Amino acid sequence: NRWTITVTLLDIALGAGGLPMGRIVEIYGPESSGKTTLTLQVIAAASLRETCAFIDAEHALDPIYAKKLGVDIDNLLCSQPDTGEQALEICDALTRSGAVDVIIVDSVAALTPKAEIEGEIGDSHMGLAARMMSQAMRKLAGNLKNANTLLIFINQIRMKIGVMFGNPETTTGGNALKFYASVRLDIRRIGAIKDGDEVVGSETRVKVVKNKIAAPFKQAE
Repeated sequence: NRWTITVTLLDIALGAGGLPMGRIVEIYGPESSGKTTLTLQVIAAASLRETCAFIDAEHALDPIYAKKLGVDIDNLLCSQPDTGEQALEICDALTRSGAVDVIIVDSVAALTPKAEIEGEIGDSHMGLAARMMSQAMRKLAGNLKNANTLLIFINQIRMKIGVMFGNPETTTGGNALKFYASVRLDIRRIGAIKDGDEVVGSETRVKVVKNKIAAPFKQAE
């Protein structure tokens, strides 16, 4: 059971026509690469028939832009949680309710543990976010399958310190999301779309880095 996401080449790259229901999907890339735009297109396609929720941990959702992409703002469930734990509990509650078909979390980097928010600036909270994500993934994976709910995490790229060889890039939130995600999409901005001298859009490339339900490593532009 899959949702086509109205981006034909990406549907083909994913195999069998879209994103899998009942699974976890991670979409990651550098800033301004089109991550949120892509997920809003998923919502626009899904909201024609099903209920969607947007967990806005970054507190940055622009309803006007979302509406331009075809999102039914009036029927979109939107939450702006204060802590990472609160955001993930909302995801779990929505999943167990069986009332929501697609949940977007924007973004993993903004899921700040409560202890870090309540602590002082400069305090060490090493490993807190990774532990929080690990606990949440174990809890959510089974519930998502039972409810046939698609959960999409938007994530950002960070650079590993001191890496001399290999890829220095990594994603935030530890390794649990990488493990539990059935599909991981790496999205990059590769150029600008211009009308004369005015930039009116971005050209992007999406690579299917991980795919448990079809062949991985395909690309779409």
